[in-house]
Amino acid sequence: MTFLSRDATVAKPGFSRWMVPPAAIAVHMCIGEVYGFSVFNVPLTQAGAGWTIPQVGWIYSIALCMLGLSAAVFGKWVERSGPRKTMAASCACFCGGLLISAVGMKLKMLWLLYLGYGFTGGIGLGLGYIAPVSTLIKWFPDRPGMATGMAIMGFGGGALIGAPLGVKLMEHFKSVTSPGIAEAFVVMAVLYAVSMLFGACIVRVPAEGWKPDGWEPKEHVRPMMTNANVAADVAWKTPQFWCLWVVLCMNVSAGIGILGQASKMCSDMFGVSAAVGGGFAGLLSIFNMGGRFVWSSVSDYTGRKAVYCIYFVLGALLYCAVPWTQKIQNKALFVAVTAIIISMYGGGFATVPAYLRDMFGTFQVGAIHGRLITSWSVAALLGPSLVNYISTARIEAGVPKAEAYGFTMYLMAGLLMIGLICNLLVRPVDPKHHLATTPKA
Repeated sequence: MTFLSRDATVAKPGFSRWMVPPAAIAVHMCIGEVYGFSVFNVPLTQAGAGWTIPQVGWIYSIALCMLGLSAAVFGKWVERSGPRKTMAASCACFCGGLLISAVGMKLKMLWLLYLGYGFTGGIGLGLGYIAPVSTLIKWFPDRPGMATGMAIMGFGGGALIGAPLGVKLMEHFKSVTSPGIAEAFVVMAVLYAVSMLFGACIVRVPAEGWKPDGWEPKEHVRPMMTNANVAADVAWKTPQFWCLWVVLCMNVSAGIGILGQASKMCSDMFGVSAAVGGGFAGLLSIFNMGGRFVWSSVSDYTGRKAVYCIYFVLGALLYCAVPWTQKIQNKALFVAVTAIIISMYGGGFATVPAYLRDMFGTFQVGAIHGRLITSWSVAALLGPSLVNYISTARIEAGVPKAEAYGFTMYLMAGLLMIGLICNLLVRPVDPKHHLATTPKA
């Protein structure tokens, strides 16, 4: 247990901070597999248990709901325990959840998939998500936007590996009596455990008082930034926290609805095969991943508030364009529009930790971030449910599958407008909330 302690991860003199991003990516690329879960949706309904798409969709929603809740509950513990212990715990929960789900498939018990991939795996998602973010913000005080982009980039790219891997493993293990899902879960659990434990071994935290060579905190910062610190128990009581909570919730609700059904949506709207749909989900993962790094890096120059305005205004216009791309059956334009949407969805995730750092400082930023992403929990229930249930209801009402998603796209654009209003309301935190002195972590 000493090896897992925070003290054991304090970097010695000469340690390169550029060793930390690979550790973060090694964990986030694994837990980011949740974004590729849509490739399992249709096979799960064909497993012979009579499960429907809305029922199966709850696995994904529960996992992301638990991500936000566990991040909020364990946020302060993560700050105290350090990234290595947290990453190891994340590995145990996420990979253990895959194994429980494999048992659920064998026994055809949907509640075991809810418990395994959803509940247990979701706790692993929350722990594995916030630890690298908090760590990298401390290593890169000179470029917090870029740092959070690096930390969260791997999570967005998880489906790039996870979606095609899931399809290939199911094809390999498929038989007359089994769709190959259980076996795929077991193999993925083993592979992901190796990668996540590798990340836990190489991660480090900076020594107290460390700063990059030649960098000094600016005495005068931009109006929407601060060198002061706010404690987590105080931050969540401020109006800035709740404005940002709604900002993230609306951005995520809109984007997650597409990601959760990317494979099926592509197949329904354009009549492509399941394999092509899986490839589309993987392609979106590239833009999800790239957007997290690019947009968050841009925010270091434009400011967080300005870049979120771009997400919401441009995003709303593009959501309204999605039904039109289906109407004219232009697959290339559909891919381009959804790719930009997902890049900004990913960018929103990567920018919000830097936004929090600007508002509340670096002290307990991981715990504050953990509480903020309870908005992700709400969005995980809201976004996929809107897409799943509304599209299913429209199909049952006689609307052609290809046209069943149009209404929900306009609805997502409306959610982004709510996010825009809350973003415009964000103001600097009142100095009365600032800590006079910053305690040790």
